[in-house]
Amino acid sequence: MALAQTPYQLGYHFPAEFVLHDATWLSWPHKEASWPGKINAIYPYYARFVKEVARGERVCINVNDETMKRSAIDWLTQAGAPLDNIDFFFHPTNDAWCRDHGPAFLVKPGAAIPKVIVDWNYNAWGGKYPPYDLDDVIPTLVGRQYGIPVYHPGIIMEGGAVEFNGRGDLITSESCLLNPNRNPQLNRKDIEHYLLHYYGAEQALWIPDGIVGDDTDGHVDDTVRFVNEDTVLSVVEPNRNDENHAPLKKNLQALRSMRLLNGRQLNVVELPMPDPVVYEGQRLPASYANFYISNAAVIVPVFRRPQDDQALQIIQSCFPDRPVIGIDSTEIIWGLGSFHCLSQQEPHA
Repeated sequence: MALAQTPYQLGYHFPAEFVLHDATWLSWPHKEASWPGKINAIYPYYARFVKEVARGERVCINVNDETMKRSAIDWLTQAGAPLDNIDFFFHPTNDAWCRDHGPAFLVKPGAAIPKVIVDWNYNAWGGKYPPYDLDDVIPTLVGRQYGIPVYHPGIIMEGGAVEFNGRGDLITSESCLLNPNRNPQLNRKDIEHYLLHYYGAEQALWIPDGIVGDDTDGHVDDTVRFVNEDTVLSVVEPNRNDENHAPLKKNLQALRSMRLLNGRQLNVVELPMPDPVVYEGQRLPASYANFYISNAAVIVPVFRRPQDDQALQIIQSCFPDRPVIGIDSTEIIWGLGSFHCLSQQEPHA
């Protein structure tokens, strides 16, 4: 295969998360600085997440060494996870956020090589949390493991910054991808070129901003999520006195003006934000939009807030084909991310 051509030119594309997966990739959490003072508190909830995903697909977990693997197996065993559907890979990482540093799998069903990987450059959200050298090479290590081509676009990108319907449309945010801490040498048109060519998409749709407390500068997986080819869930904050109210209202207005490649207006379903989740004086980026769509279920972070049940019902109404499961993410969100940030799907080709 001539890597001089882009995945788009060769007919590959990044499928929607809601289509069939071969596996889910994770990087086992181990960086105490990401959960200061409470990393051990996250493992029961993380292991429950792995258990629910592994019921419907293989789970591939990056670990640093045999000691970490044994610890992971202990936690997963306690949670009752199906270990025969979980594989471990000795791919050392700096941190756990596999959505952003993990492999981006593109597919071309029926091709001689039906699946390829894109390895974007990674700088821990604008250089905020060095070191990140181990995370930056994870996609290439996975590509070597599989013996499949790996593309290197050469620019900074993170999986949580983009959302796909699998039909040529992707959504991203200006606050993140136009931030000078990512690719200051590139303008909006340049970034769109990379997105379309290396994700195999046809159109980039832009919302303005993210939520308060999000250290990624506004990842879209906390605000807007495709639930089918024409429909998105968009988080809203009805409390006018909340600092999320104005930016989320602007996002909603932008979404309502968008047109998909098929010419249709985007169908927008509003999803409430939880009441603020604050720990040690810090507003955390708690959002029900950070759910993960696995083969067996949609796994939603909940936060012991009055809006939990309503959010689960709204999300369930969007996924009639699979159950929606809420897992307490009050401890996990101290790391400034939740289940979607922690996972990366490997689609079926």
